[in-house]
Parts: sequence; structure tokens; C-alpha cells
Amino acid sequence: MEINASKGSADYVIALAGNPNVGKSTVFNELTGMHQHTGNWPGKTVEHAQGEVSFGGRVYQLVDLPGTYSLLSSSVEEEVARDFICFGGADAVITVTDALNLERNLNLVLQILEMTDRVILCVNMMDEAKKKGVSIDLEELSNQLGIPVVGASARSGKGLDTLMHEVENTVEAPPQSAYRPIYPPSIEKAISQVEPVAGSRFRAIKLLDGEPGVVSWLTQHDGIDYDNAPPIKEALEKAREGLGEESRDFRSEIVSALVHRAEGISSHVVKFLRKEPHRATRRIDRIVTSKRFGIPLMILFMALIFWLTITGANYPSQMLSDFFTWLEDKIMNGLIWMGASEWLRDALVLGVYRTLTWVVSVMLPPMAIFFPLFTLLEDSGYLPRIAFNLDGYFKHANACGKQALTMCMGFGCNAAGVTGCRIIDSPRERLVAMLTNNFVPCNGRFPTLIALSTLFLGGMAVGWAGSLVSTFWVVCVILLGVLFTLLVSRILSKTLLKGVPSSFSLELPPYRRPQVGKVIVRSIFDRTLFVLGRAVTVAAPAGLILWIMANVTIGDATILSHCASFLDPFGQAIGMDGVILLAFILGLPANEIVIPIIAMAYLANGHLMDLSMDALKQVFVDNGWTWLTAVNVMLFSLLHFPCATTLWTIKKESGSLKWTAAAFLILTVMGIAMCFLVTQGVRLMGLV
Repeated sequence: MEINASKGSADYVIALAGNPNVGKSTVFNELTGMHQHTGNWPGKTVEHAQGEVSFGGRVYQLVDLPGTYSLLSSSVEEEVARDFICFGGADAVITVTDALNLERNLNLVLQILEMTDRVILCVNMMDEAKKKGVSIDLEELSNQLGIPVVGASARSGKGLDTLMHEVENTVEAPPQSAYRPIYPPSIEKAISQVEPVAGSRFRAIKLLDGEPGVVSWLTQHDGIDYDNAPPIKEALEKAREGLGEESRDFRSEIVSALVHRAEGISSHVVKFLRKEPHRATRRIDRIVTSKRFGIPLMILFMALIFWLTITGANYPSQMLSDFFTWLEDKIMNGLIWMGASEWLRDALVLGVYRTLTWVVSVMLPPMAIFFPLFTLLEDSGYLPRIAFNLDGYFKHANACGKQALTMCMGFGCNAAGVTGCRIIDSPRERLVAMLTNNFVPCNGRFPTLIALSTLFLGGMAVGWAGSLVSTFWVVCVILLGVLFTLLVSRILSKTLLKGVPSSFSLELPPYRRPQVGKVIVRSIFDRTLFVLGRAVTVAAPAGLILWIMANVTIGDATILSHCASFLDPFGQAIGMDGVILLAFILGLPANEIVIPIIAMAYLANGHLMDLSMDALKQVFVDNGWTWLTAVNVMLFSLLHFPCATTLWTIKKESGSLKWTAAAFLILTVMGIAMCFLVTQGVRLMGLV
């Protein structure tokens, strides 16, 4: 599908390209400020951002392309970037590089120069390069490439005004004679034979390469049947005859020439004042990515994040709960003053409002803590190390190593983890990651896990030992979720989604000091409020349904009681009861309301209510709970169907009701099976 630029009210469209981890998004954010929005490319699941920049009396529409290492292969990100640069209507391309990795980044710059003359090179992170003793001759680099080159430190905003000056000059001046990579003589001869009929040097190279997907892509965009058009077909046959055996290695020769040219340019312009500019990063990586310490340190970091999230969320959650309780009284009095009937007041306040505010007070504080902490790890450069450490495990599961990152995002919110699966190139592996993301508990399930481990498992010990025991069981549940992620990923890859794991380029960027302020703002607006908005959308109608079921009677019992009684035999067989199963079903919109629904059904008071931990345990014990019941509820909380927000996200990301249903069934069947096996095993051994 063709990807075009939409200028809107802007005078020019500027594409922003570059490798991952070069600070491209930082350049974009600094230039556009708050004048930006995000979305998906038409027909693609790759997210893009657009924003407006006002400079010199002109308005520029800046389009942030996906980070990519090359335009020669066919991942979704590379297709999108290549499509936009070639056919998207951009008036110029800003290519961002990392001053500390210029040689590697120049490979993409040279490929873009094959496609357009209107390129401005932004050499970012000049401040870090200076600290590490790396000097770059920007003037000589500009002479070598024949394009404007600007040094910048985007994190502090330095050099960006100069960058926009060069953009202004480039779009308003005649095209410059930019550098063109020179290939071996035989390949140059072949290109010259095809170029006149192909229309451009870039098209000639792509047609000689002959990759079916690329030829089809050119045919779609140009409206020319390149496989059968006589002049093109004849020119290609003649050129390939001249290449002989070299035609088989055409792409390798192209790549090799680009790499060698990048090395040559870099050697002329980059000077190292120290022998090892990346020495500190390498020293840290010897520990962080080692076989002995890599996984334990990763678990320690994630455990610290969980502890900070759980501990830190308690106080703001209680404050929000107290505020919403105070506001509830005001709303109820307002409805009474307006003359609203009692059933309408109760449905709106005790049903919709109370459910909605419960979800907000439970979800918002953990997400507001977890996502910034997670983003700090990302901004510091540690997250790629997690993918590196887990890559081997996911490879054995026939999945992609990037799934480790989406799994980590699932700890904050499974819906966000599913959205994060866009970073996986292979559609098969992306689907595997989406179907298994719910095996790691999100922040909506942590309250259930923590409460039950504290009440029934940690309670076996006293004092500080009880806290350690309950923490141990929560960690065990988390590790069990990771194990199930790997196991089911392998099963899916051998059955429904057969395939071999793909390789991917994983760059380990240097460690950097995170920008705490920007990280907090970005994580709150881009992740926390986005996910909370989806949860609120499904929680509001669920609150009304729950209130109706708890207050409308059939015979001498409520609908809620009838449904619980119907489910009770099945619930008892898997170590729970009908009330618990019904609570999970009614908790589909948001996992946070499972425990309150259980308490409401046991007490038969018709609405959600807040109880102390001691009172809650007494309610459970009075209704037949044992430690085995708590274990099964924890297991089922880990393995049951995704929440409505996550299911909605899977449907949007996969575009398929079939795979959304598969995500629902895979988890639920496994949860029922695990609870049944544990229950029957414990009962046979006479432990309860």
C-alpha cells in the first residue's frame, strides 16, 4: 500500500530517518514540541509520528520514520521507510547518525543518497563524542558526501536551529550534486545499461537485485510491469549476461561496496583522541550480559521495579480512593437534589461510578510508577541487554528475541505489551508474542497476587518472615508466567504458527544518563494515560452490568447468586467455587475488580466495597477458603483469559477475530487444566 505525505497546512514535508538508538526521536521531539500526533501507516502496524515545526516564516511537516539499519531487506520498518523516501512526497530527508557510531550509520546514509539528492545529515550526540575523545571533521564529511552536515546534541537542543537553517536552504535551493556510491566496474556497467529504461539509478539497482518483493513494490508504485515490459526485460537480460556469475552475488557486492565506502569516509573524518571511547560500556557489559550474572541481575532489576511499584502505589491508591469516596457523596447528593430516582442514583453511583473509580485508583498509581521506571531502563540503554540475555531462550522456543522486550512491557500492562509487539518484524513471531503476552501478570493482577499471598501463604510465618514468604510466592508466580511464555511460544511455533526463528540486528547502545523529566512526561502521556483510557472505556459499562446482576432478583435470589450457583460444581472441581469463577468472568473489563466482586457476592450487599485485609480474610475463610483455594486463584489469575482492553488491542493489532479468540481460549484452557491438576493432586495426597 502506498504511503504518502499529507502536508495539511504545512509548506514542506520533511522525512526524519536513521538507525535505531541514534537519538532520532529526540531530534523529532525537540523540534516539534507538543505539535505532534501518532498513528499507523495505512495498511501497516508500524507506528509513526508527525509534527509541525515553524521556522523562518515557514511550516514544516516532520515525519518520523521507523528506525532501520538498512533499506535493502524487507522488514516492515524498512519497507515503510523506503516507501516514504521514494514515493511519499517528502521535500527533503534529515538523516540522523550517532557521532560515536558514524561508520556504521553511514551505511544507511549512502543508501538514502541513492534515492534522493535532498538530504541533510545530522550528526547527533556530539557532546558525548567529545567526552569520550571522538573528534569529527564535519566540514570534510560534508565535502565527502556533497550534502549539508550539521553537528547536534539533541538532548540539550544544541545545533537544531542550524539544522533547520540547512533544511530551509535545501528545500528552497536547486538540488545539489550529492555523492553516489561507486560499485565495481562490472556492476556500474550493468547499472548504466538498465538506468535509461528504469528511469533512475535506484530503480536500476533494485531491478538488477531482482528480489520479488522489491520488484512487486516498484510495479505497484510506478504502474509498470517490470517483469514483462519488453525494453526493461531486454535491458535486464543483457546486463545480467554481462555480469555472468557476479549476478548471483549482486546484493553482496552492493552491500560490500557500501560498507567499504562508509569505512573510507569515516577514516577520513573521525579521529579518536583515546584508544577506547566505549571502554566503560564494554566493562559494564562484561557483567550485565555475562552468562553468570546477566540473568540474575535482570531478575534483580525487575524485582526492584516491582517492589518500588507495589510499595509506592499503596499511598497514592489510598489517596485516590479517599478522594473518590468523598466525591461519591457529593455526586449522590447532587443527584438527590436533581430529583433522580433511587434506582438511577444507585445504578450510576454504586454501579458505574464506583467500578470506574476502583479501576482508576488501582490502575493509575502502579502504571504511573512502573512505566516511567521501565522507560528509564529503556532510556539508559539497559533494555537491549535484556533482549540479548533472553534471546537464546526465545530462539530455543522458535520465537524472536525481541519478544523479551514486549514481555517486560506486559508487566506494566498486557495491552501495552501487545502494542509493543510491533517491533517484531516477522508476522508469525509478532502473532506468537501477542498470543503469549498475557502469561506475565500485569499491574491489574498484582493486587490479587499480593493480597492472597499475604493473607494465606505469607501468613504461615510471622513478622518479617511472613513478608519474605509472600514475596517469594509472588516471584514464583512471575517466573512461572515467564516459563509458560517460553513453553507456549514453542508449542505455537511447532503447531498453529509453524516456522523457524528469524534473526534480527540487535545494537547495544552505550549507557546514557536518562533524562528523568522527559521520561516521566513521555511515559505518562504515551503509555499510562493511553492504557488507562482504554480500561476506563470498558470498565464503565461493566459497572452498570455488575450492579444490575447484584440487585435484580429472580425468585428469592439475585442474578449474581443464580450465576454463581450454576458455576459452583465446575468451580469446586478446579479448587475454587462459583463465586470466584463468576468474579473472573465479570472482571473481564478490568482484573482489578475480581477480589471486590468476590467480597460483594459473599456479603450479598449489592455493590463494591473496600475492606481491610483482616476483614477480607475472615470473609474468605467463612466461605470455605483454604491455602489451596488461594493458590488456585493465584494460578487462575495468572493463566486466565486476557482482560477486555487486551483482547481489544489484540483484535486491533492482529486484525483477526480468530486470533483474538485463540488468545482467549489458549490461556483459559491452560488455567483450568493447571488448577484441576493441582487441586486433584493435593486432594489425593491428603494435604487439605
